[in-house]
Amino acid sequence: MIKPLTAAIGVALTALVSSAALAQETEASRRDAVDLDNVVVTGTRVATSVDKIPGAINLVSKEQVEHTLALTEDATAVLARTVPGYAESSQAMSNAGETLRGRIALRLFDGIPQGSPLREGNRNGTFTDMGLVGRIEVINGPSASEGIGAAGGIINYISKVPTVEGHETTLTTRYSTQFGTDSAGWKVGATHAYKDDAFDALVSGSYIDRGISYDGNGRRIGMNTSGSLSDSESRNLYAKAGVNFGEGGVQRLQLSLSDFRIEGKANYIQVEGCRYDPVDCPVPTTNTSERGQIAGALAEFNDFRQAALHYSHGDLFGGTFNADVYWADQAMRYLPEDGDDRQLVKVDETFDEADRIYDQSEITSKKRGLRTAWTRGEFLGVEGLQLRAGVDLVEDEAAQRLALTDRVWVPPMEYSSVAPYAQLTWDVGPLTISGGLRREDGELHVDSYTTTAYRNSVFVQGGGLEYTETMTNLGAIWRITDTWSAFVSYGEGFGLANIGIPLRNINVPGQSVDRIADLDPIIVENKEVGVNWRGDRAAFGASYYDSESPFGSSLAVDPVSNDFVMSRAPVRIKGLEASGEYRFDDRWKVSGIYSRIRGKTSFWADAPDGSYSAGGLNKPMGVLDVNPDKLAVSVTWNFLPNADLTLGATHLFDRDLYGEDTRVVDGEVTEYTYQENTEGYTLVDLGVNYETRRFGKLTLGIENLFDKQYILSWSQVPGWQNYWAGRGRMVSLTHTLVF
Repeated sequence: MIKPLTAAIGVALTALVSSAALAQETEASRRDAVDLDNVVVTGTRVATSVDKIPGAINLVSKEQVEHTLALTEDATAVLARTVPGYAESSQAMSNAGETLRGRIALRLFDGIPQGSPLREGNRNGTFTDMGLVGRIEVINGPSASEGIGAAGGIINYISKVPTVEGHETTLTTRYSTQFGTDSAGWKVGATHAYKDDAFDALVSGSYIDRGISYDGNGRRIGMNTSGSLSDSESRNLYAKAGVNFGEGGVQRLQLSLSDFRIEGKANYIQVEGCRYDPVDCPVPTTNTSERGQIAGALAEFNDFRQAALHYSHGDLFGGTFNADVYWADQAMRYLPEDGDDRQLVKVDETFDEADRIYDQSEITSKKRGLRTAWTRGEFLGVEGLQLRAGVDLVEDEAAQRLALTDRVWVPPMEYSSVAPYAQLTWDVGPLTISGGLRREDGELHVDSYTTTAYRNSVFVQGGGLEYTETMTNLGAIWRITDTWSAFVSYGEGFGLANIGIPLRNINVPGQSVDRIADLDPIIVENKEVGVNWRGDRAAFGASYYDSESPFGSSLAVDPVSNDFVMSRAPVRIKGLEASGEYRFDDRWKVSGIYSRIRGKTSFWADAPDGSYSAGGLNKPMGVLDVNPDKLAVSVTWNFLPNADLTLGATHLFDRDLYGEDTRVVDGEVTEYTYQENTEGYTLVDLGVNYETRRFGKLTLGIENLFDKQYILSWSQVPGWQNYWAGRGRMVSLTHTLVF
């Protein structure tokens, strides 16, 4: 049975990227315009000019993707460098801590969601070969028109499209090294595209082999317990084909298939470091890696497969109709751990350390969905009035187990929903007004299960919950002059709060799924204002937002288990973002982004029995949720007609957070405090392209040019074996041949 994908944000409208996206693929457009990425389809389902969307939009161009690929194959690194509100890259298979505006974003590949809202495994940022990506569209803030999972916004990775009539093949080879033992990596990839009047197709395949990583001190970096890119190999297969038919070619049918797998090579095991302590660790050391294997361990991996069928009709009852049917099957396995929560029996004073075992977490997710949209201009005969309406269906299943002992950690969960929506947009001269409604009607079912020994092996009665919510959005954009515009918007988002975490953490008998308050949804209300300016040689944009959720979600580290725990309490996040670029002439361009985010939550939520209410917003949200302030600047110099150089720098600022509160219940006083201090750092990167024309393009990339030694921001907060340094200098040489 097919059910809705409120979480889905739909299947790729690749057909609608059309001529605007094709133009961006040419070298001429890359150098001639301030920004030709002026059409976004992710959040609107129909090609819409950015200057008619009331909100902060970031469009990551093909050029920006390729520049980041010259430095690293990390799938999320390009977002950290180009999107103001996006957190630092984890440099790992995991995207833990990589939030957008302090909240979880809905990640899509050609419109299909990666990962599951039922069990956020922080692995949905590594799902394809980035060499296949033509551009990335980011809509900041919650999206009421799209439904579940987009509390922080929408990030849609869009695959490349054929741009040349006839056949065209691109062959890419790459070699990278940190000049340390086993640090070398290599890649080979090929893409073949075909295009004629009515038919187009693209087939792509790649293989990447990665070595171990070293920090700026020349020391091996520890294997990330949530999944490392180091010492791994990945392969990617992708194919899509579409045909235009009917009178005038107004109809289109397109099929796309994707099969991606990244897997650890298991040559190294982690050696835990220690944080500074005047007695136990006077000389702090970060985690490192040494050669070896854990007996019986399985390789960690991400395995993402998906298929989508798209149909569009350009003249159906006077409007444009789009329908997408999709299927996705995803699996994620993590590294082995021997923590107390993995043991077969309760770890207490009688526990025999000789019985301690390693076990590995594995998350599986399946989803099926249908997404439809019908758009008509001049609605009801009103000039400039457009209606977009449709219904989304989704069925999402997820579960988590301990793979080596085949134990249930999070029971099978099923979520289904039907979500009709309608959106009106009205152009009145220089003013565009928009507003819409979406009705989320979902149902969650969880099987009965028994928790692990660490959680007292309690039985939890399964059951179901219903989620119904009507979400609204309103906005207006005023094109003040040919160069200036301003917008104001209000949007609501709907999400599920990583349901797997509260389910696996139940440790009190007599619980049932339908009585767990932490399973209640997250409703986000976002208010935003912004301005944009675009001139012949320059562009600038800035926005301020205020995002609230009365029963929100934030992460903390359990001081006993050192594992992540979820806190459900009111949340408020405010932020300022700015971005701009200036072209001095045809050869020189400078661009930059800045973001400042501050989040507050409560030390405690409402008591289940109503004996006390939630506390005030006195607890600052730390780096696990909200990224430190960020400034990134890059300079591009086209020093020859066929050569260019880009020098970029990203700076994360120091941040000191402190909060306290006191709760008094029946005369009993409870005091709370929270303190977090993170140290910033600056990384400089260099990329050089030389187009030989006949013999292809050569690209030299140097990540962390000055070999800076630093600790990743989210790793500066104590947690389970999470003390990792960032990657030191890496040099890469890429050759691209098109024929």
